[in-house]
Amino acid sequence: MHIVIPDDYQDCVRHLDAFTKLDGLEVTIHNDTVTELDAQVERFKDADALVLIRERTPITAALLERLPRLKVISQTGGGAAHVDLVACKRHGVTVMTGKGSPDAAAELTWALVLAAMRHLPEEVENLKAGRWQRTLGTGLKGRTLGIFGYGRIGSVVGRYAQAFGMKVLVWGRAGSRERAIADGLGVVQNQQELFERADVLTLHLRLNDKTQGIVTASHLARMKSDALLVNTSRAGLVAPGALEAALKQGRPGRAALDVFDDEPVTDHPLLALPNVVATPHLGYVEKDSFELYFGDAFANLRAFLDGESITNLAG
Repeated sequence: MHIVIPDDYQDCVRHLDAFTKLDGLEVTIHNDTVTELDAQVERFKDADALVLIRERTPITAALLERLPRLKVISQTGGGAAHVDLVACKRHGVTVMTGKGSPDAAAELTWALVLAAMRHLPEEVENLKAGRWQRTLGTGLKGRTLGIFGYGRIGSVVGRYAQAFGMKVLVWGRAGSRERAIADGLGVVQNQQELFERADVLTLHLRLNDKTQGIVTASHLARMKSDALLVNTSRAGLVAPGALEAALKQGRPGRAALDVFDDEPVTDHPLLALPNVVATPHLGYVEKDSFELYFGDAFANLRAFLDGESITNLAG
């Protein structure tokens, strides 16, 4: 059994405690991403199993057609929208998913909120360059946090906001609004109101056909000129080009981002804007989180190899 793990950018997987679960197996780890089909085929052609790090490499029907040896995909985390499950079934490839935790992503979200509101990246660079106190930050107490999507991550972020003395407003599907009310939070009447009232607005939605581009230029134009938009979920939630144009026009006043359309990113128009704080998709990139994700993925793979009953199948 030859296992291939792509996209280990930090070369950290082999150093995880969970990696011992693969002792005795042949494992190849790649520390970069290839996107061209022929390059992917060359990289995966000898793989009996793939362990995927979240959505870093999509598994398409065209790729599967050229990987006759592949038997199983063990996914880190619970989502498999980047895997063509219909094609996997057609080719007899078993796809297994694991579980995740909201904590690392929620913590990174709040770190970005604080960094952007208090101009921390800029002031760190100022201090290193010998410049003292060049900005005036904005506090959070008494201001309004808008949460678009009140799932596991959004609910944790909501508790953080309450601890900082913020008012919290929620918009999302009916179930999200009901959970928010049960947690003692406010809800708005529609999506537009959320964008109008929030001083900080954070997105916590899954990306699918219904949510692709759900944040439009019109929504962004309704935000306050000093408001902050935070996106640690998926770049595709915002209509193409809408955020860059909105930031140049001054509504919202700034953005804090952890996600981009095509990753990894080496150059992007948003990175050139002075009112953007950005990180390289670090939301789930944290030691405890990786131990959980890979612990599940490797345990699932071992169960598959041992012929045990698999209950956590994707699809």
